[in-house]
Amino acid sequence: MAEIITAKSAGFCFGVKRAVDTVYEEVERGGPIYTYGPIIHNEEVVGDLERRGVKVLDSIEQAAGITSGTIITRSHGISREEDEKLAATGARCVDATCPFVKRIHKIVEESSADGYEIIIIGNPVHPEVKGIMGWSHVPVTVIENREQAAAFVEADDGRSPEEAAQRKICIVSQTTFNANKFEEIVAILSKKGYNVRCMNTICNATHERQAEARAIAAKADIMIVIGGKSSSNSYKLYEICRKECANTHFIQTWRDLNLSPAGNEQIIGITAGASTPKNIIEEVQNHVRADF
Repeated sequence: MAEIITAKSAGFCFGVKRAVDTVYEEVERGGPIYTYGPIIHNEEVVGDLERRGVKVLDSIEQAAGITSGTIITRSHGISREEDEKLAATGARCVDATCPFVKRIHKIVEESSADGYEIIIIGNPVHPEVKGIMGWSHVPVTVIENREQAAAFVEADDGRSPEEAAQRKICIVSQTTFNANKFEEIVAILSKKGYNVRCMNTICNATHERQAEARAIAAKADIMIVIGGKSSSNSYKLYEICRKECANTHFIQTWRDLNLSPAGNEQIIGITAGASTPKNIIEEVQNHVRADF
């Protein structure tokens, strides 16, 4: 029988749990409940909330038409403009933004006001990154990989070292970005000699989750990563695990399990993204035990 190792850090992080709990508490209060965007990137949770009457608002234009009830902002955060427009509706507004994301909003707002250019290391289409961009007083550059970082530096080849040193740049990160990739990108940007204010805003839960997933995958015969299709942090866990264990599977629920045991597996590893509920993790564990 194979040993099943489930990451202790798997599942809801502080910010996600806080946001989800907020919505369920508002459901108990009653009245029309809306979330501005999916509260978290997990289809199972969003579906359960919809069955309880919670409606997802997909755009600020849709939100503008709300005249009563409660609008809850998603855990990923929103831009300053969106925040102001939601406040101008007739609804009661509840902010469920992760506190660690709110901290980045403040850094970007204050640094851009102090004359710093803003670089966000992250996924440019992710809601968290879009929200962060909306708190800057100046245009923002989003860098997702080493190639983009190198292109940013190369575009500045005409500057002398003295001129480069006068260029003030504030670097922040999407909270769930790959920690190793963040360090690689910062190293490339730092070589130019800019006046850099670098804030590693990857949250501690992400650091711990990625490190634990990497360690388990390195000794596992099969690695399972549980997360929503649109969950950025879950997919990053999958990428990390796949580097350590070629037999890595990315699933949403136990129904997606399609394992073919060879019979000689000794260790099955399981981890899950920050937006994966405990009950889904337990269901996967139970089905894996039945197979192995």
